[in-house]
Amino acid sequence: MNAAFKRSVVMLGLLSLCVGCGTTTTTTTTSESPAASPEASPSVASAPAISTDGDVIIASSLPMTGSSLGQTQTIVNSIQLALDEVDSTVCDGKVKVGFQTYDDATAAAGKWDPAQVTSNSNKIVADPKIVAVIGTFNSGAAKLAIPIFNQGDLIMVSPANTYPGLTKPGKGEKNEPNTYYPNGKRNYARVVPADDLQGAAAANWTKSLGAQKVYILDDQELYGKGIADVYDKTAKELGIEVLGHEGINPKASDYRALMNKIKDLGPDLIYFGGITQNNAGQLIKDMRNVGMTEVKFMGPDGINEQALVDAAGKDAEGVYATFGGIPPKELTGKGKEWYDAYKAKFNSEPEPYAAYGYEAAKVVLAAINEVCKDDRDAVRQAVLETKDFPGLLGNWSFDENGDTTSTKMSGSVVKDGKWEFAETLDAK
Repeated sequence: MNAAFKRSVVMLGLLSLCVGCGTTTTTTTTSESPAASPEASPSVASAPAISTDGDVIIASSLPMTGSSLGQTQTIVNSIQLALDEVDSTVCDGKVKVGFQTYDDATAAAGKWDPAQVTSNSNKIVADPKIVAVIGTFNSGAAKLAIPIFNQGDLIMVSPANTYPGLTKPGKGEKNEPNTYYPNGKRNYARVVPADDLQGAAAANWTKSLGAQKVYILDDQELYGKGIADVYDKTAKELGIEVLGHEGINPKASDYRALMNKIKDLGPDLIYFGGITQNNAGQLIKDMRNVGMTEVKFMGPDGINEQALVDAAGKDAEGVYATFGGIPPKELTGKGKEWYDAYKAKFNSEPEPYAAYGYEAAKVVLAAINEVCKDDRDAVRQAVLETKDFPGLLGNWSFDENGDTTSTKMSGSVVKDGKWEFAETLDAK
């Protein structure tokens, strides 16, 4: 990071103390109808689109239809908060920054949809005023979006993707991550730790909880299977007996036969690698329905959201989840300042990834503030060169792969219908 960029970061940090200094004018349009998803809440259907103009534009690409909205709306809120703090301007007020939201979910799918991701990505890359994207939420969506943005030197900063193969050589398929960067230049970074750390942390937590025999399930998506594979490998290295590992059909009406089969093997814990929207709530219900009331259930950050509790109801009590960061309520210092500002502005609790939406926005704003023009490639380079960033979890940097150097993780458990912080976790 050069001196100008460091000054930009400091300036933005000071401006962040002035919460609500200014707001942007938004144009609201109606989004898609409620998702026909088994996990979707009727009250959480789809979010209105945000569209503000500027000299340059930041876009977000997130699933804003279906039950993911509870999580992603708080990410969008946090991006808006970061913009409001600087009155949507950088470069001493000379450059106006606009914001556009894109929904990569569909009502038919009830979650992120590959065709929608591709369509949105092509629209975004074709708009010359867009200089950065905050997204995606799902790693499978990132796999499709990154190469499209790569052709236009457009940087994407994710607040939630955790699949290692997107960035790390030797941590995914043999052609990863180079296959996602056809022009030979990296255009992707993330502000959360990857699954090679989170999956290992979950296995270590399993052992500390006293579980000796586990059965592993995954939703067969890039993210879910990837983290389940890491968990599987680490669990065996720790001496935990893995009774089986299989993928589920996310659209099945029930899983009683599967759960009866698992019950007969006598597990202490069932680990599910996947997301809420792939029927995690039904898995938990059927686990309890067949009599596994004392068997623990654990999943990754993909289920660490209120939508999971809503989907599983009373059967969610005691469910464990890991998270590649620290829950909003547990943040201190700058993180606590952000949390208080969010609560004051939106009068609601932010979901776990909200803080990382804010962090991604601050990084992008700092990069634009250094470049001070609509130069995608310059913004891309400035983002990837981020060093010693004064963020919500302390100072961190992007490494040579675009991964954050912050490795703070946590575990939560459902108590009385809400996720509660349990403890900090270690991947080693």
